[in-house]
Amino acid sequence: MGENMVEFAKIAAEAAADKKARDIVILDIRGLSIIADYFVLCSGNSTTQVQAIAKAVKEKMDKRGLRIRGMEGYDDAKWVLIDGGDVVIHVFRQEEREFYNLERVWNDARELSIV
Repeated sequence: MGENMVEFAKIAAEAAADKKARDIVILDIRGLSIIADYFVLCSGNSTTQVQAIAKAVKEKMDKRGLRIRGMEGYDDAKWVLIDGGDVVIHVFRQEEREFYNLERVWNDARELSIV
């Protein structure tokens, strides 16, 4: 299953793009963390858009067969974390993304192409 995790990360990124998410990034954190293999990061302009992105990502992942273990932060919609096991999706409101700056925290990670 590990081989197609990158495909699940790309599916999540596509679902986010379908809802007009901004600054979509896939980070390959294999070998850097035991948390997951890939992080998908993206931003929305409002809490409503963050919720729409998170919902679309979860639905698309479910349809494609990746079991979602949990989703946290949906009600506040400032930072929604969708736990897909080896793929973790972070949907931020822009202000929270800039504040937490996960790209800086995980600067040793390799950034993957979305296409």
